[in-house]
Amino acid sequence: METTTNSYSNPEKKTPVVLILLVVFLAIAVAFLGYKYYTETQKLKSTSAEKEILEDIKSDLEKQLRDMVVEYDSLKTENDSINTLLTGEQNKIKRLLRLQVSDAEKIRKYREELETLRKVMRSYIVQIDSLNTRNRLLTEENIQVRQQLTAAETQNIELGKEKELLGTQVQLARVLSAKSITVEPLNKSDRLNNKVKKIAKIAVGFTIRENAVSEAGQKVIYIRLINPDNVALANTSGDMFTYNGENIVYSAKREIEYENKDIDVKIFWDKTEELIPGSYTAILYAEGYEIGSAPFTLK
Repeated sequence: METTTNSYSNPEKKTPVVLILLVVFLAIAVAFLGYKYYTETQKLKSTSAEKEILEDIKSDLEKQLRDMVVEYDSLKTENDSINTLLTGEQNKIKRLLRLQVSDAEKIRKYREELETLRKVMRSYIVQIDSLNTRNRLLTEENIQVRQQLTAAETQNIELGKEKELLGTQVQLARVLSAKSITVEPLNKSDRLNNKVKKIAKIAVGFTIRENAVSEAGQKVIYIRLINPDNVALANTSGDMFTYNGENIVYSAKREIEYENKDIDVKIFWDKTEELIPGSYTAILYAEGYEIGSAPFTLK
């Protein structure tokens, strides 16, 4: 009986050890869970911060791309070929902006594409600057050439005017002129009579002046007798002559042989119509020019 009593263990003495082990286990479990929660929280915070940084980078890259679209607009020129290339690059940028970029690897490629586009744009800027420089030089050269042409044209016009003026002066120098013009109304007996009812003819006498530069030879002298109604008295045949590009009536004419010396001439108008009293004018013409005139009065 004593042996049995000595080998028996009291359960109440083992209880504190179990509790201690349980408490230690729980403490370890709580500590592990706390560590796990902390690490996961930190991981979430790190991921959120990384996403925020990536979004900021993406926004900045997108802004640079949109700025590049605007810059390409400012590079447009009058060269259609270059404008087509610029539009193509703008379309590349717009397609790139439509991409949904989120992770770091994609954003890295996004940035590389941006740098490529920027290099392309810089090359276009160099080409356009070179083209603009050539165009500016060509424009300056064209302006200079136009100025030279204008100066040459102006000089030619002036020379033409001088030549025309000289020709006109020479032509005028060759024009015949009349002096000592007299008008004699004559009756049927060839006596002077200025009464309209008695007049049978009118004689106009004059001298063609000497002119060394005029061409010698046959000349036709025309006379127009202008009545008070400013109407020319007609000739017997009703013929006309050309003056200032128009055909006009002459009253009488005579052909002379001119030898560059003074020559006295007399031309007669035979009455072909009734005369009226008043002031008349006798006008002489030769070779398309008026060469003299004289007034006279009939009663």
